[in-house]
Amino acid sequence: MRLLKPVALSALLGAIAPTFLAAQSSTSTTTPPSAPETLTLDEAISLARQNNPGYLTTANERKSADAQVRQAYGALLPASNAQFYSGYQQGGDIFVNGGSLAVGSDQLQSQYYLGLNYRLNAGTLVQPRAARANRVAADADITGAAETLRSNVTQQYITVLRADANAALQDTLVQVQRANLELAKARVAVGADNILAVRRAEVTLGQAEVAALTAHNTAAVERVKLFQQIGVQPPNNVQLTTTFAVATPSFGLDSVLDLARRQNPAVHALRERERAAGWSVRVAQSSYTPTLSLSTGWSGTSFQYTNSDFPVEQVSSQLQRSLASCLTQDSIRTAVGMSSLACNNGRFALTPEQASTIRAQNQQFPFKFQRAPLAFSATVSIPIFDNFNREQRVEQAQVDRDNARLNVKSRELQMTADVTQAYLTLMTAVRTVELQEVNAQKAREELTYAQERYRVGAATFLDVTTSSGAFVQAQVDRINAIYDYHRAYAALESAVGRPLR
Repeated sequence: MRLLKPVALSALLGAIAPTFLAAQSSTSTTTPPSAPETLTLDEAISLARQNNPGYLTTANERKSADAQVRQAYGALLPASNAQFYSGYQQGGDIFVNGGSLAVGSDQLQSQYYLGLNYRLNAGTLVQPRAARANRVAADADITGAAETLRSNVTQQYITVLRADANAALQDTLVQVQRANLELAKARVAVGADNILAVRRAEVTLGQAEVAALTAHNTAAVERVKLFQQIGVQPPNNVQLTTTFAVATPSFGLDSVLDLARRQNPAVHALRERERAAGWSVRVAQSSYTPTLSLSTGWSGTSFQYTNSDFPVEQVSSQLQRSLASCLTQDSIRTAVGMSSLACNNGRFALTPEQASTIRAQNQQFPFKFQRAPLAFSATVSIPIFDNFNREQRVEQAQVDRDNARLNVKSRELQMTADVTQAYLTLMTAVRTVELQEVNAQKAREELTYAQERYRVGAATFLDVTTSSGAFVQAQVDRINAIYDYHRAYAALESAVGRPLR
């Protein structure tokens, strides 16, 4: 039995190295109740663009920009408005300009108005171009937000892979420490060592189990953060399937800098904002130009007494007054020998047919309108002085344009620094991976040698513990170096503004 323990341990150690590179998820020996769902990096990015609230908020700015373009072009068309008025006035004494006017019936009144207004100045003509420039800038902002989202999801995806690989490594290291414990127990059983070696092995195994538990918890937390970036609730069982190879980049610093200067979405968005700010200056300057205003409209009014007999009585009273006046004039004419006016021939009498006609003409409310004559007006206004409000708007627009230009310059400098830093970090990471691969291999050989010497009694268990600690650290450093490389690559892609592999 003592001869079988080293053989099993050597087989276990030989399987460790390939396990580390392939470890992307937990290596629990428990069979899952169902096959895990898979998620590639491209699928994660696509889901994020559909669900991430921050990105969707930025994407909604396109709708506002479209509305501004429509509004700018709509200003080139006449504005129209329609009004309808309906009112009621109780009968009685109505005071107008200090005088009293008696109205013997309640009144109903309605009125309509349809107007057209057109306003034109230099700002009206410039505004559509400014609105289109703002829409292009909004599209550039959306493109930049999409690239930022892609970078964030990629970074977090790699972080989850790193956490899963570290959890798998810790599980494997638990098996290594359990093998060391069995080896120590076998040595004590044959009297080749004392119980202290077993206790040391048990402590080391417990520490490895705690490290594995912590690693699995970290992996679960990082997975939740990934789906937070995506913008969906995390599923219960999902496996990340995208893998990344470690390779020396084939591009140089100058080439990625040139690519970034030409295609970086953040820089492009700021350049479009600068262009839109330039058009805003022209819009502000247009307030110095004259404005032509044209207007016309159609209107009509309907009026009705609620008492249909009231207009009949008015006409009848008027006829009576006319008859009295006629009789007075006729008596004077007769007295001086002139011919009579024949006032009583019936022409001052209101017939029933005439009364019916008057009542019918009174029935106008609400839609029998009396149309008003057409009116048209044209006005030219020339701005002279508005308490320096125009000057303030123009100055503010020019400041915004200058600030936009400075923002472009600042972002270009930052981009150059970020790309250079990310490239140098990536090249360092490549070399670090190579060194850590060598260190991990040597640490594994050292542990195997220490265990063999301990098995034959040429070394103490303390030697095995020391080699085991160095082996654990080397493997952890190796995993960290690999995923530091991937994160550095993703950081360079983020600085450039597009994928590079």
